[in-house]
Amino acid sequence: MDTSAARAAIFKRIRQAQGRPEQVSDAERQQVQQYLAEPNPGPKPDIGSDLIGRFCQQAERTSQTIARVRQMSEVPAAVARYLDGQGISRQAIAWRTLQDLPWQENGIAVEYRKPVNEDMVGITGCFCAIAETGTLLLLSGPDTYSSAALLPETHIALLPVTRIVGAMEDAFALAKAERGELPRATNFISGPSRTGDIEQTIVLGAHGPYRVHVILIDA
Repeated sequence: MDTSAARAAIFKRIRQAQGRPEQVSDAERQQVQQYLAEPNPGPKPDIGSDLIGRFCQQAERTSQTIARVRQMSEVPAAVARYLDGQGISRQAIAWRTLQDLPWQENGIAVEYRKPVNEDMVGITGCFCAIAETGTLLLLSGPDTYSSAALLPETHIALLPVTRIVGAMEDAFALAKAERGELPRATNFISGPSRTGDIEQTIVLGAHGPYRVHVILIDA
């Protein structure tokens, strides 16, 4: 359904109410571009210099679990330990960016594709994480599909400690510096899915994973 005419009519009424001409002027466009290029950030809370410690503290407050390894090659063994500890089968889907890790050598059957309803474990990377709130930022792409973190009951996220930033503003600045433009889907994940709609009782896994497990990687 083409809604362009309705959209144009709405914008026309808004501009008329603002006392502006119907068409956007070059000066207005330039003003918007200048604002986007040089945003005026608001005040930020003091979270200290220990970003890793702050992230772990906040992540655990939002029901995430944390493990830590020295290097990326140790990740599959850490995933196997976690799955065994939870009583979950060693089967998962994962981002294609993770296919070079030694999954098979550690007894984990991994398929590099988008999940379906039967998939219980999704393994993803992470663009960065926010220490202030213990939040993961995932950016979608052909090899980094958003559904891997949203559909399976268990989401395992791999996070290099060098990718932890202080605040959400820092995460957006990093994405702008490294990517230029945000992708179609930008997901901020702060622990398992939850809802309190029924009698104000918090229920995990209502709209997504029951579990979010973060593996910190030192190098």
